[in-house]
Amino acid sequence: MDSRLHAVLTAHDHVCTTRQLCAADVDEVEVARLVRAGELVRLRRGLYVGGVQWHGATPETQAVLRARAMLLDRPGAAASHASAAALHGLPLYGTDTLVDLVADTPRLRTRGGVRLHPWPEGVESAPVGGQPAVPVAVAIAQMSLGSSIPALVCLDRALHEQAVTKDSVLTAGEALGLVPRARARLNRLLDLADPVCESVGETRTRVMLVDLGLHVRSQVDIHDAQGFVGRVDFLVGERVVVEFDGMVKYGGADGRRALQAEKAREDRLRAAGYVVVRLVWSDLDDAERVHAIIQRALRQAA
Repeated sequence: MDSRLHAVLTAHDHVCTTRQLCAADVDEVEVARLVRAGELVRLRRGLYVGGVQWHGATPETQAVLRARAMLLDRPGAAASHASAAALHGLPLYGTDTLVDLVADTPRLRTRGGVRLHPWPEGVESAPVGGQPAVPVAVAIAQMSLGSSIPALVCLDRALHEQAVTKDSVLTAGEALGLVPRARARLNRLLDLADPVCESVGETRTRVMLVDLGLHVRSQVDIHDAQGFVGRVDFLVGERVVVEFDGMVKYGGADGRRALQAEKAREDRLRAAGYVVVRLVWSDLDDAERVHAIIQRALRQAA
């Protein structure tokens, strides 16, 4: 990579504008070549991100890069909704690729990959790593206006990390002046939240089990006659253990050892009279299958 291009990207957190590139003597012909070579990725006209940082990045990292780039083009704006959540380090699930910003605009409008919202009265920016963004609680309250699962994924993690409280999110929602229907959505979200939940997969699993009408407890310590067996993801009823398995922790030698320890723990659970159900990502899109598995486990446990 050209040293001047590298310096421009480094100075601006791996994003840049055409104007910044031109100031470093990277002209339009060279920009087009760099895009073809994958050294730059064009997000929209006049806005670019470094290819090394973009390719292979997680959805959260790509959301952060998009937000940084769009903020370069919108002085005085701040990231909001899921874009702010990503900047604050929260996980994303089920969100689109548009960048949400609040700015001095009279109405909601979408253009060039940006969803521009009027700046909420009384809300101040809470910069993250030098990037303007609304506070975490405000971002989650804003997300509650849309699909509940993406907002709940962020809320569970923020509660788990003690970045917010349920009261602070509720207060943020009240400050946004939510209409009664939106306030009711936010209240349902807060009722469903669980601060002990540790991952996106666990949040989605818990919601599915609740939606299936099951009595669920999260992160339950299990003991047998020998002592502490382990902490399970979920306990349904009194004797059905449900574990979400993301399948990423079993690679390599360490992963094999972890798998062996997991098997030993599972053997102890079964010996103590528990029925163990393991769910993977694909199961979370098949409620009928999960319902059948859990019902069979409940009958076996009884």
